[in-house]
This record gives sequence, C-alpha cells and structure tokens, in this order.
Amino acid sequence: MMKKLLLLALVILTAISCKKNTEKTVTETSSEKEISVLEKIADAHGYENWKNIKKLNYTFNVDRDSSHYERSWQWQPQKNEVKMLSAKDTIEYFRKDMDSIQQQTDQGFINDKYWLLFPFQLVWDKGFQYSVKENVKAPISEKPMTEITIAYDNEDGYTPGDTYKIYIDKDFIIREWSYIASGSKEPNLSTTWENYQTYSGLKIATTHQNKEGSFKLYFTNIKVE
Repeated sequence: MMKKLLLLALVILTAISCKKNTEKTVTETSSEKEISVLEKIADAHGYENWKNIKKLNYTFNVDRDSSHYERSWQWQPQKNEVKMLSAKDTIEYFRKDMDSIQQQTDQGFINDKYWLLFPFQLVWDKGFQYSVKENVKAPISEKPMTEITIAYDNEDGYTPGDTYKIYIDKDFIIREWSYIASGSKEPNLSTTWENYQTYSGLKIATTHQNKEGSFKLYFTNIKVE
C-alpha cells in the first residue's frame, strides 16, 4: 500500500534543471527482488537493522509560518500495532483490522512514516516505476546530485498517482526531495533531508525544511527498541 505524505501534511496545516544523461526506467513488480540503487539507498540508511526493531516511538512536528502541529506515534511493526497520541485523541489499532475512524488515523500514520522512513519504503512498496538521472541540480542547495524519480501507479494507497523526486549523494544518502501530487506538473513541496541521527542502526533524517524557511517538519522523542 502506497504511503503518501506531503499532501497530508499540508492539509493538516491549513493545512530542474539537469545535464544531459541517459535515463533508466524500471517497473517494480512483486517478483522483483533486486533493485540495485533502491536497495543501496535503503541499506545506506540502515535497513539491515530493521528486522531487529520491535518498537518505534516518535513525535511528528510541523511548523508552518506561525502555526505548530504535532502528534506522537507508538508503533510495533512486528505486530503491526499502532497507537496515536495527539492533543485531541488517543487511538490504538491493528493495521490489518481497522474501522473507519482508525483508517482516517492510519492515513496520518502513513504520512508521518513516509517522512521518517522513506528510504525503506523504496524496498517495501510495490506498484511504482523509477528512473535515475545523474548530475541533476538539487532543488534547494542547487548542488549536482543523483535524482531518482519514484512514480506511483493510480490504483493503490491513500493518494495514488503521486510522484517523488529524491536527491542522493555519492553515499546513497537522501539530502533533498520534492513531492508532486497526482495531476501536478511542478513540485508541490521541496525540502531538505538533514540532521541525521542514528537509532539502533537506523539512520534517520530528523529535520526537513523548505528553501524559504517557512515550512519545517521535524521529529522529536525518537525511541527505537
């Protein structure tokens, strides 16, 4: 199930130029197990340690202009059990057995999890195509990086048809990205991936900001068991 994010974050808050190069397009299928560059990205962010994670707690924060929003999550991935805590509600559920209210909460969970663990979604998700371009000017720093475009299909997930452009360095670490909502031609939001911290072997970007400084999304209270 595709997990889409930036659009949901914006709703909560109300809310390239490149050098000539060859482009490679690959269709992701359930039988495809080795996708070199995507696996390298996941591995660079500590994916090999994911199998040992029993519990992951974190608070998702968004500052936009003068407004602030936050909610906290307790996730036991091996049980697929989720608990959300916000100023208004506390909701606990199993992702395989959700009612309508829990499904609405799950949309927020998927949104926030994409911000937190997108490098792992590259090997978890199915139903997308990706292309790779070298020496592309990143949207914020304008430094030349490898751009990988992830285009989801129009069938799965809470917001099908979305596209993400991630910009990685020579070590396969994500440094910036852009989100393009289904039907849009230009990015709806571009942010940094910065302030990386390591938790039980998981390399997590704890801060994301736009170029203008009017949008900041960050994680606090991260605890990994």
